[in-house]
Amino acid sequence: MAEAEKKTQRGTILVVNTGSITTKFAVYKDGAVILEQKLEHTVEELSHFTDVMDQDGMRTEAIVNALAEKGIRLEDIDIVMCRGGLFTPCITGVYNVNADMREVLSTSREGNHACNLSALIGDNIAHEINDLRQKEGLTSPFGPCIAYVADPPMADEMVPECRVGGIPELPRRTLFHALNTRAMMRRYLRETGRKAEDTTAIICHMGGGVTISTHRGGRVIDTSHGLGGDGPITPERAGCCPPYPLIDLCFSGKYTKQEIKRMLIGHGGAVAYFGTNDMRVIEKNAMEGKEEYVIFMKAFVLNIAKYIVAQGALVEGKVDVIILTGGVAYSKYITDAITKKVSWLAPVVVYPGENELASLAENGYIILAGETKIHTYNKDHLIED
Repeated sequence: MAEAEKKTQRGTILVVNTGSITTKFAVYKDGAVILEQKLEHTVEELSHFTDVMDQDGMRTEAIVNALAEKGIRLEDIDIVMCRGGLFTPCITGVYNVNADMREVLSTSREGNHACNLSALIGDNIAHEINDLRQKEGLTSPFGPCIAYVADPPMADEMVPECRVGGIPELPRRTLFHALNTRAMMRRYLRETGRKAEDTTAIICHMGGGVTISTHRGGRVIDTSHGLGGDGPITPERAGCCPPYPLIDLCFSGKYTKQEIKRMLIGHGGAVAYFGTNDMRVIEKNAMEGKEEYVIFMKAFVLNIAKYIVAQGALVEGKVDVIILTGGVAYSKYITDAITKKVSWLAPVVVYPGENELASLAENGYIILAGETKIHTYNKDHLIED
């Protein structure tokens, strides 16, 4: 490992990533993972809370207890890295968790989702670490323990024309896989020796949701929306739907508002057609020649290819690389089919999988090395400080 890389691998980092029924966390020491664990919360355990945002205390305690059981002292943790939640205004990068961020997340101002808990839990633990250190007279070479989020999903660096929707009240907004796509961009730059300011990439993240984003000069200048219908068909989401039939469905009296939302997110895409969001099952049936599966796979690939190529228009076709990533990118069947349709625009690189914990830890070591700007969140105004 080069000396410059060694410099960034000092310190102990706790990483927190909350899902709807799971809390994933890991501890990294001097660049190596020493603990990685997923806590599964039972229906009975979660039934005591009327809202997901009320779970921060319970989940904080669960992590602290799990660390103690593994013999990891809180006092030894230098910083806490957290999955970004739903908050705006923001851009890509790292933010310290502050009162404004806590308020927006805890009140679900921009959306109610379990990912909002990560920053709250991380900040809770960071305060507990500092209290323990103070009582025991301990210090860290990195100063007080602070909780950070990295590359939040609603980061908005879109150029103005990309924000314009067909109705003034309905502007295009961002919600994409910022954490993983930014990590894959850094990986590509490392492996090729290129510089961010000289590189334009279109990155397609394929998981339960699919988002396509354009990265140019170190910023994400356009992206599809992972939840709001502005995107392709996915394993469990409907993607972009024809508006008039959707309006008719909404006012048919057959479905509640929540049921319609579930059709679009969770019960859409492959789930709507085949009752599964496992693309391996869809692929297996397609390879066996079952016509309905073959057609769906073609549609899945075509939807993604169209969004990739459409984003190329923003940069007038001047794209250095197309990166395919996410769990679905493990499928050579799918990545080869997409590559066939888009490689005329730019070379295609496949980085399968997503490791959000490792990506957060990577950001943590960049922070500890003092090699990145720390943004301070303001709930009312975007400030780049």
